Amino acid sequence: MPAPTIVWFRDDLRVGDHPALSAAAERGAPVVCVYVLDEESPGVRPLGGAARWWLHGSLEALRRGLEALGTTLVLRRGAADRVIRSLVEETGADAVFWNRRYGGPERDLDTELKTALAEDGLDVKSFAGNLLFEPWTIRTGQGTPYSVFTPYWRACLSAPEPRHPLAVPDVLEAHVPDVASDELATWRLLPTRPDWAAGLREMWTPGRAAAHDRLEEFLDERLADYDDDRDRPSIDATSRLSPHLRWGEISPFEVWHAVRERRSTGGAGGGAGGRGETTGRARFLAELGWREFAWHVLFHAPDLATRNWRPEFDAFPWPRLHPAALRAWEEGRTGVPIVDAGMRELWHTGSMHNRVRMVTASFLTKNLLIDWRIGEQWFWDTLVDADAASNPFNWQWVAGSGADAAPYFRVFNPLLQAKKFDPDGAYVHRWVPEVDTEEYPEPIVDLGESRAAALAGYAAVKSAR
Repeated sequence: MPAPTIVWFRDDLRVGDHPALSAAAERGAPVVCVYVLDEESPGVRPLGGAARWWLHGSLEALRRGLEALGTTLVLRRGAADRVIRSLVEETGADAVFWNRRYGGPERDLDTELKTALAEDGLDVKSFAGNLLFEPWTIRTGQGTPYSVFTPYWRACLSAPEPRHPLAVPDVLEAHVPDVASDELATWRLLPTRPDWAAGLREMWTPGRAAAHDRLEEFLDERLADYDDDRDRPSIDATSRLSPHLRWGEISPFEVWHAVRERRSTGGAGGGAGGRGETTGRARFLAELGWREFAWHVLFHAPDLATRNWRPEFDAFPWPRLHPAALRAWEEGRTGVPIVDAGMRELWHTGSMHNRVRMVTASFLTKNLLIDWRIGEQWFWDTLVDADAASNPFNWQWVAGSGADAAPYFRVFNPLLQAKKFDPDGAYVHRWVPEVDTEEYPEPIVDLGESRAAALAGYAAVKSAR
């Protein structure tokens, strides 16, 4: 029997459009598919609670997908370099394939492991499977990374068209004998005492099949009106693909080409190829581009979750933290209806409408004057779609400390945001049913006074430039 190929799954939990898996299948040798729960390697950030819940379901779905192709999913826990080296010795593998990652600690780990395995005589290859435009391929005319989204996205759209998705392999030859694997339940990814995930189970179904169903539903029913409705949190107008993309259950290449090739059969968008569909398609692809831009920024600033991207922002005079105010924000009891609605939606579903994410983040950083890193960590723990790039990138964007950041004087007024984007109060009343009763508290902070305090703090940032 020829020596097997190890395919190391990471944030790409799918069997279709998986370059590493396709390349392994083409070798014609047995394939050992492995996922490593690495909570030990230096710099690797442990998953938050909601992400661990999603990972459990996604690994179950991946296992079923691989079994349908004739092989199994091996689960191992530990430092990834040690686990992969051990698996090579156990199986006698002569090749290890994976799809590339772009965070700093992950890149360091992958580079060291690739070098070590290659020195041992193995065929080690990495592939582009998770981004349309790898971060080093898009540069300014001066050869530097982009720091503003609009010219970045313009450059992406001028680059060669992203490749078409790869098909699911017809069959994979399993390694014999079977390779020992952890039982998924022993990883304790699911909450038990207490089981706080009931709302997540109502909202989400992890896995590749659910991701493609969600994409098709979005293209059929909501793409044409996306540009008009995407900022209305009470309307089911968005794709809800972000956690599926975060875990790689669907690839950005699959989404890109499905959107580009879709032709409407009619409806609110103005018929086949109508204006609504055209603008909706462009806007949605730009949102996919925003995700790409976050990874572009992280690649060049690996400490994005802990350090201000704009160093002058280090001068911002964050006041002493008031734990009671932070808890009120986390629990959705600030007395500001749209903020409380968003935070309760987050806790119940593991997600939050994007417009409301901006409002809640602005309220924390610019009204409560709490460091964006504290809010980023809360979202990291409670969002099913939190990833190493988008989560800190978007928090820094709102705070004003990041790339292409919102101007320092932009302080989202949550009352005006609610009036504009939830005019009938449907979203607020869904999540804060007591809002019109005496039970609902007064705001914990004066919006005008706190805005003035934030602007005074930003004056220190301006003077530090």
